[in-house]
Amino acid sequence: MELLTIRHTDFTMTIECAKFDAVWGKAVRNIGEQELQSVYSWSDGVVSVTRQLEDGELVIEQGGKAPAIFFDNTDYPIWAEFADYVKDAQFGAALQDDNERFSFRKHILAGFLNYGNDIGRSEIMLVYQVGNDMRRFTFSFDVLSTKLNYHEHWRGIIEDIEREYRMLSLDYMRRTFHGFAPDPKGETPEIVWWSVFQEEQDMFIRACKSIIDRPQHRLHGREVYKRADRLTFVPASIENELSEHKREEAHLYRMEEQVQTNDTQENRFLKFAIGQIAAKYESLKKRIESLNNVSDIKKTEMAAVYQKLRRLQRNPFFRTVGRYKGMNQESLVLHKATGYSQVYRTWNLLRRGYSLQDGLYRLQTKDIATLYEIWCFIEVSHIVKEQLRLEDVDIDHRNRMELSGMFTWELGKGEHSRILFRKDGVELAELVYNPKNSEEENSDIGMSNLVVPTVPQKPDIVLQLTKNDLQQGMKMTYLFDAKYRIAGRQNGVDTPPDDAINQMHRYRDAIYYKDYPNKALKKEVIGGYILFPGDGEPLDVAQAKFYKTIREVNIGAFPLRPKDKRNRELLADFIGKIIEMKSQETISNVIPQKGTFVDVGDRVLIGVIGKNSRKDYVKSFESGTATLYYTGRNFPTTIALQGLHFFIPYLKGKGIRDVYEITRMRTITAKEAKQDEDEGEDLRLAFELRFSHRLYMDYRKIDTSRMINYTFIDTLFDNLENMCSNDDCEE
Repeated sequence: MELLTIRHTDFTMTIECAKFDAVWGKAVRNIGEQELQSVYSWSDGVVSVTRQLEDGELVIEQGGKAPAIFFDNTDYPIWAEFADYVKDAQFGAALQDDNERFSFRKHILAGFLNYGNDIGRSEIMLVYQVGNDMRRFTFSFDVLSTKLNYHEHWRGIIEDIEREYRMLSLDYMRRTFHGFAPDPKGETPEIVWWSVFQEEQDMFIRACKSIIDRPQHRLHGREVYKRADRLTFVPASIENELSEHKREEAHLYRMEEQVQTNDTQENRFLKFAIGQIAAKYESLKKRIESLNNVSDIKKTEMAAVYQKLRRLQRNPFFRTVGRYKGMNQESLVLHKATGYSQVYRTWNLLRRGYSLQDGLYRLQTKDIATLYEIWCFIEVSHIVKEQLRLEDVDIDHRNRMELSGMFTWELGKGEHSRILFRKDGVELAELVYNPKNSEEENSDIGMSNLVVPTVPQKPDIVLQLTKNDLQQGMKMTYLFDAKYRIAGRQNGVDTPPDDAINQMHRYRDAIYYKDYPNKALKKEVIGGYILFPGDGEPLDVAQAKFYKTIREVNIGAFPLRPKDKRNRELLADFIGKIIEMKSQETISNVIPQKGTFVDVGDRVLIGVIGKNSRKDYVKSFESGTATLYYTGRNFPTTIALQGLHFFIPYLKGKGIRDVYEITRMRTITAKEAKQDEDEGEDLRLAFELRFSHRLYMDYRKIDTSRMINYTFIDTLFDNLENMCSNDDCEE
């Protein structure tokens, strides 16, 4: 389907799209036709630009608005038929991949564009040769999203990200860009420096050349010695000396004359500015050239600019110009003089930060799918904070951002993006963005003890809630995956893709929990949920299948988009409920798999804890923080160690109360056990422990006469009640 025709004095360019009707219809359903407008502009030489419609042609004016034709994730074949006098032509994109999609044969340049998930302002550039002259043509337009309102939702996402993570939304080597304005506040990131100079470089170089051709001078007094015949005038100060030596032709007379010099403060500043900018440009140029997908055209352009800067640096004009040491006072020359004012303006712009307000300068941002993913992580973190009723001081951000190989920032992954939510020192929740995993080994995925034994699984967001009501430090894990996709619309509600829902099933089934080394794997994940940029009335969303399955099987989806507070409440209410829900209720709602409930044994060892030389040994059992229990030199051989999973300490004078998991059994020396240098090297049996839960609210005594040597006994949890007594038990 032919969409746009550009008639130029040197060529005619046609832009097509085979599936445009379907793309347009999708965008209209999700956004509304009134928002699908683009601003078109172009360089000189254009005769006409027309948009093909079903009922005729629409003539587009320079800088005017018209219905958009470019959308994300859509193929656009492009044909440019050149006049016979054009020798060669090529596509002039910054990305080599885009240029390689075009070929020039028989005066026709043909290829196709697909913007993927890049949205924003873009341009088509054609570079062609007429005789010895290389000409360039640019055609600019907006690339819109079919899922979100570019003018509203995209900016909302950017603003939210920038408010939380300054510079995180910015990127380089993208197919689209956005307008921004310089901001005097804050430091200038390198990507902004580069973007500003891209727009300013031609004006800056022309200004430098104009200054060198017609510089500002100053008069400088200098001492000279001249013979009488060389004097153009006779100052009063040497009249007597001249009369005295009038017959001495070789006599030299001391004079002071005014000469012009280029060594001014303003020219020193010019020399300094050129040197600083050239060095910065060279450094960033090398980093850009090291990227894999930089086009040859882009490399040639950068090399040409750098050579111009170097030639300016080496100009003989600067041989007599000294080193810049700052301005003693404000210079009117820098503010108003021709050339100098432009140099000074560029220099100041390069020192400023950036504002997201529309401006003349270009910034590139990450693709919309990545931005949406980051934004969802931020939104979930805000909701968790709100539902836990925490303040900023209760939130612990780990290494928030990492500098990429280019000059852009990335949100850290796994441990590097961890957010801890605490109150009064007690951990309540943990949130991790895009946890890591390994293909080579069963490594963790960014959170403690979570492993993926099979193929890598990488959910975007992992939320762990800490519950202490059933077991101290018990973790409940929930997975969220942000998908910048909409499958369709049913009953007035946007629906998520089926494959995304299926993926959440795979995530939940693939991620396991490992308590400690050599421990069998346990199922860990409670549920998994898709976050997608859908729309619909909340009451209708609540009736949608993807939402109802959350209650049924803990797998489903939530629509989430900027400025949609009503559907955000659905996610907030859900997170609030799982925070408030008791552990027992949560576990009871988890659907078991066939064969998952297998009795692993409930044998428990009870051992007496008495006074000990090891520091705080007894206190650790009283407080429930013990990590080690060790026996005397003679541990009963009648107690079978295999299948022994739990330990209950019996505190002398008190009784039993707490249950510990036995994480490991090993032998240690008496010296190591009691941490006493006077102890010998005789071996003891040691049990490494992890607190499990409190068995009784208060200590209960048992009949110690049943214990071996009044010290040990192994039994079953079911038999504990039989060992306890109300008032009759004695130690």
